[in-house]
Amino acid sequence: MFLPTTREEMEKLGWKELDIILVTGDAYVDHPSFGVSLIGHYLVSFGFKVGIIAQPDWKSEKDITRLGRPRLFFGVTAGNVDSMVANYTASMKKRKTDDYTPGGISGKRPDRATIVYTNLIKRCFPGVPVVLGGIEASLRRFAHYDWWSNRVRKSVLVDSKADLLVYGMGEKAVLEIAKTLAETGDLEKCKSICGVVWWTSQKPSEGVELPSFDEISENPEKYAEAIKLQTWYTDPHRNIPIYQRQDTRYVVQNPPQPPLSQEELDQIYLLPFEREVHPFYARMGRVKAIETVKFSITAVRGCFGSCSFCALTQHQTTHISYRSEESILEEVKLLIKRKDFKGTITDVGGPTANLYGSRCTVRETRGQCRKFCLYPGVCRGVQPDHDRFIALLESIRKLPSVRNVFVSSGIRHDFVFAENDLDIFIRELVKYTPGQLKLAPEHAHPKVLSLMRKPPVELFLEFKRRFEAFAQKMGKKKYVIGYFIVGHPGEGWKENNYLRDFILRHLGYFPQQIQIFTPTPGTVSTAMYYSGIDPFTGEKVYVEKSLKVRNKMKENVLFKKRREEK
Repeated sequence: MFLPTTREEMEKLGWKELDIILVTGDAYVDHPSFGVSLIGHYLVSFGFKVGIIAQPDWKSEKDITRLGRPRLFFGVTAGNVDSMVANYTASMKKRKTDDYTPGGISGKRPDRATIVYTNLIKRCFPGVPVVLGGIEASLRRFAHYDWWSNRVRKSVLVDSKADLLVYGMGEKAVLEIAKTLAETGDLEKCKSICGVVWWTSQKPSEGVELPSFDEISENPEKYAEAIKLQTWYTDPHRNIPIYQRQDTRYVVQNPPQPPLSQEELDQIYLLPFEREVHPFYARMGRVKAIETVKFSITAVRGCFGSCSFCALTQHQTTHISYRSEESILEEVKLLIKRKDFKGTITDVGGPTANLYGSRCTVRETRGQCRKFCLYPGVCRGVQPDHDRFIALLESIRKLPSVRNVFVSSGIRHDFVFAENDLDIFIRELVKYTPGQLKLAPEHAHPKVLSLMRKPPVELFLEFKRRFEAFAQKMGKKKYVIGYFIVGHPGEGWKENNYLRDFILRHLGYFPQQIQIFTPTPGTVSTAMYYSGIDPFTGEKVYVEKSLKVRNKMKENVLFKKRREEK
């Protein structure tokens, strides 16, 4: 069912009042890939009445007040993407389109949406608690370097004057907040919930203290130190609070919630999602973001990768959770019943599809090690289980009405080489690839790759060789396509030319996508960009900050294509 977005829809459900109202910067898409829908249905499954206000007009009180005053709290998210990333390109230009808005119209969400929506709610509903969540809030929970303003900003909790912030995949924390407020009405009791960030005027008596907002603002190297501490100590097994002074207050991060168990994951993805854009937004135009995920299956959460530029380490964490085969098959059966199902499951995976079934006993019992799981090589403690992933795909393909099953989300090719029977997995993977298998070597130069925490590019080439050889033997025209990033810390013209020459010499095609590195809040790469050092080694890192030069680096990598087009 769709969650109500108007009073009329509330009345049809027999609801006179809502317990919780969720506000999002995306259009309302009732699909488990959209965080606000997932949280909303999860809360409803526990008996709470939840409504959604999507992409409200922040210059008016009309939209934000249309569902009335919630009994417990407002939940606020910028959407599936940080609002600044959604609104601006890597060249700092306003985006012309927005995949999360009907008709692709840009400008339907404000810059720093979390702050703007919170201020609007506080003005219209004084006294109602506001709880922040989603990727924007999660990655801006402490003082952070903000590339768009080129300065350090305080925690979004402080800047927005919200009451609480939930970080990470927040189902459990949001549910505990709802239950606590319903039972006691005491916001203070919510400040002991795991997965929550709050502020206080008193210095905490225990925990890890990060460099303060003032220290980070005055000394960029302190920001690198803060990111390293967050990375090591944000772990449910360590059970350690982290706090940071910001002016006269302290922002306190409680230990994270444990990852959802398999049973919990199974249940949450089988909730009654419509898997459609809400009719109110659908009538205004196509929402492109649903098209790639509508017939996809989330099988796994988390990633062992710890890539420097990726937000997963700070948001979904390096802990791996995966669903049972039975639950996934049940979800596929629900998709098959849809009138618009054409026989193809477009993706089975998650952040890294081939981590499905994998384990690390050390992480499961003691938490994150003081080393990286997949860099500089795959740790011996990590146990891949590619047979289980292939068996899952085979089971899906055997279901009636399923003609194709594809793996379109991330494949970690270096992890494949940790498997004894890697050729068996690669051969099987060919069957589940829709023409092109998209991998992300990200760069070719060893120095840049080491700063990215990515494997040597030779592994990518070897994987590509084996995959395409198997495809040819099977009579299939299938290829491996690489994605690359330019402008990452550590890349100067020498490294950029190295990447260009690698592509021309080894790939024989022009990449579909060359991204310019965007320093998003909270990542290790952003700490390098701001501080000029590697947070984990203290090594000085060259950083190219000129937008003009970074654009030329992209053009340089694609120079032959540009010359042929003239």
